[in-house]
Amino acid sequence: MKIIDAHMHLSHIKEFKRTAAEKSFVDYSVAGLLQEYAENGVVLGIGMGLTETQPDGFPDVEAVTPMGLDLTDELPPQFVYCLGINPFKLDETAVARLEAELQKPNVVGLKIYLGYYPFYAYDSVYDPVYALAAKYQVPVVFHTGDTYSERGLLKYSHPLTLDEVAVKHRDVHFMMAHFGDPWVLDGAEVVYKNRNMFADLSGLMVGDAANCKRLADSPLFFSHLRHAITYCDHYDKFLFGTDWPLAPVKPYIQFVQELIPAEYHEDVFYKTALKVFPKIKPLVE
Repeated sequence: MKIIDAHMHLSHIKEFKRTAAEKSFVDYSVAGLLQEYAENGVVLGIGMGLTETQPDGFPDVEAVTPMGLDLTDELPPQFVYCLGINPFKLDETAVARLEAELQKPNVVGLKIYLGYYPFYAYDSVYDPVYALAAKYQVPVVFHTGDTYSERGLLKYSHPLTLDEVAVKHRDVHFMMAHFGDPWVLDGAEVVYKNRNMFADLSGLMVGDAANCKRLADSPLFFSHLRHAITYCDHYDKFLFGTDWPLAPVKPYIQFVQELIPAEYHEDVFYKTALKVFPKIKPLVE
């Protein structure tokens, strides 16, 4: 089975480097990720554009829109990415840069960091982003749920805030990163209700293989997640993602394989990504 990792990172973010060195113990480099992909049948990784202007600066109000993957100067063909949005740097010039970058074949979506930046998904500051997404038929990915920084503000990242956007922009595909965890039952309702809303299952565990196994084997740690996925009852609207480098690729694949019934594995690990990110089809088919 071919696998698409719909959510990973390759940026000079100090916290990512710290997590790789102290928690997940992955080789946080292009070569390290390519090796993990090759060993586990992952044919493509979709990176989330993100930068910081000083160490430990994210959420960085000075980062220039669009944010990209700055851990490497040249991406290998196994990697594509979504352009990261800083709403504090989203004037007409920035929107023009976004539109120019969307012409590149390896730019496949747009990423909004709810919770990290103090704006709701339905704030008018993001209207130009949704207009570009509709024009170029690329999805908008939202960070939702817990923030990987105590400077984040959780009220902005609750998954219910996406409902208004999904209703208003029916011609755009949206992906709810992290399924809104820990508010996954609310996230499930938004995905269930809106035909243009999808969710990735990334970032639900942080740590090395041993810690991932400990969490996955806990009788209660993922009970809320299993409840929400069952309630949603649309397995074809979920996408596999690792949020690498937060966890190694192999144990995360194993975790999602146990979470999702086997008959839906091909959808979650591959087919749904092709639907949500249409620009990747020529790269993997």
